[in-house]
Amino acid sequence: MKSHDYSQVFRDRNLAAILLLAFSSGLPLALTSGTLQAWLTVEGVDLSTIGIFTLVGIPYTWKFLWAPAMDRFVPPFLGRRRGWLLVTQGTLMAGIATLAILSPREDLALMAFLAVLIAFASASQDIVVDAYRTDIATREQRGVASALYVVGYRISMLVSGALALVLVAGSAWIAGIGWHNTYLVMAALMGVGLLATLWGREPPSVAPPPRTLREAFVEPLREFFSREGAMWMIALLVLYKLGDAAALSLTTPFLLRGAGFSLEDVGYVNKGMGLAATIAGALFGGTLMVKLGLFRALLHFGILQAISTLTFMGLAMIGKSYPMMILAVGLENFASGMGTVAFVALIMALCDHRFSATQYALLSALAAFGRVYVGPVAGFATDPKYLGLSWPAFFFSTFVVALPGLIVLAWRRQTIEALDRKP
Repeated sequence: MKSHDYSQVFRDRNLAAILLLAFSSGLPLALTSGTLQAWLTVEGVDLSTIGIFTLVGIPYTWKFLWAPAMDRFVPPFLGRRRGWLLVTQGTLMAGIATLAILSPREDLALMAFLAVLIAFASASQDIVVDAYRTDIATREQRGVASALYVVGYRISMLVSGALALVLVAGSAWIAGIGWHNTYLVMAALMGVGLLATLWGREPPSVAPPPRTLREAFVEPLREFFSREGAMWMIALLVLYKLGDAAALSLTTPFLLRGAGFSLEDVGYVNKGMGLAATIAGALFGGTLMVKLGLFRALLHFGILQAISTLTFMGLAMIGKSYPMMILAVGLENFASGMGTVAFVALIMALCDHRFSATQYALLSALAAFGRVYVGPVAGFATDPKYLGLSWPAFFFSTFVVALPGLIVLAWRRQTIEALDRKP
């Protein structure tokens, strides 16, 4: 790629819109999960009820069920993607602002209803943000667009999680503003997404939307599974991040119980520095992808992901060592950020623009399948009552688990390189 073309990739306002929409996409998640649970806990709501509130997140798991409707129907304003963005973001602003004026002591049932509504609107916004990013980013921009999505989403979760709690309680630098005002602030911050929707461009239409709901449900599946090697691509989606997910699933228990670090150590290094390393890895990986292309990025970043888990094996063998802890956490999260960027770009490349909302929702759900269940398996594997793997053996096993994904990737090289030529 010529240097002029290379710099042109980064000078597109569509990328700024993608970053702002990623922030809007991540903001509501904590407001209906961790932050809301903290509010209920402080207000004295019993633990069984708080446990029931965790079910509010179900729409995120099943969003692929109504994604076809968002491919099929076109709002009468702003187009198929930006029109739906405006609808979902308006609903979120209204829902979060209404939640702000309620009280857990007096309006618990109404708060539960609103939390479900917000989660549904948020999952719906995710569907459209993913489709918008897939449709608007050029082939050369896929890596950068994926990186900006990761960065925007992570920052917004930090804002609606940690920052929201600081705003409620206050700190040495600011006075607390309470739960109600904090949720009003969060509702106002959804305006970032609205501005991006109004400012961004509507993706070019490559074909008319599906004519019927049945077509919107059936054609994305038929189109994908009619491709040569479709099942191998499904296997790659399930396996590529599996070793990384297995290692990350027990990082915190290992650092606390296995290596003997304090909660403060884990907070500063694993949570704070780990987040910074993930963001740095995403930005570095996205920039590098412009030159590497999709296949080489997946291969190089995947190898680095696999190797990085071995640093935790080294820490487990050495014992409590702050330099080794910083190396392990920093490298693992940096490599994970790079791998995530390439992985998101792969899902984008696999989507047919006629059905971006449906195919992205389905493929990302399939990709999450292995990662959802790897945590319990890791727990049983290390529990002395069951398999009882030592920590060094466990982290070596996560390295081994990462290898099948790399083998499938190498096997399907021609298919992935063809995707990289797809406009």
